[in-house]
Amino acid sequence: MTSNADSGRPSGKRVVGVSGETSNLWLRLLLLSSAAALAGLIVTSIVAAFLNGGLGALSAAFGAALVMLFFAISLLIGHFVGRNNPSGAVGLFVATYFVKVVGFAVVLFVIGTPAWLHGRWFIIGAVVAVVLWQAAEIYGFSKARLQIYNDPADEKGGTDVSA
Repeated sequence: MTSNADSGRPSGKRVVGVSGETSNLWLRLLLLSSAAALAGLIVTSIVAAFLNGGLGALSAAFGAALVMLFFAISLLIGHFVGRNNPSGAVGLFVATYFVKVVGFAVVLFVIGTPAWLHGRWFIIGAVVAVVLWQAAEIYGFSKARLQIYNDPADEKGGTDVSA
């Protein structure tokens, strides 16, 4: 079989090393997702302030802040538990999710709806934060280098980079 594709420039004399896994994956995802949700929060709050004044902006900020807090707890648990017990982190995620859902529901029912809360902007702020947070997490996970298999070892005890 032949190809008419140009082989390109020759690679240098440097040896390609082993990359390993991404360090601090959960904290990196927390930073990336928080930045995306915060950017959406700022834009949403500006639009809400323009259309419904300060209470609209505050309502959008409150909805987005609750969502960001909800998701940040999971990423922090992943950071602290996942590095020592990666297989146990999934079970803790499930348990934490249940506690968060019940906890946030209890808090919202106990506090009730504040008089200043503008329901439409609260929902819009929360939805914008969820969409941007999840999109940033998906992007961050797609760029993460997760090492699934151990690197092969050569006879000298190092890693074999030629395989």
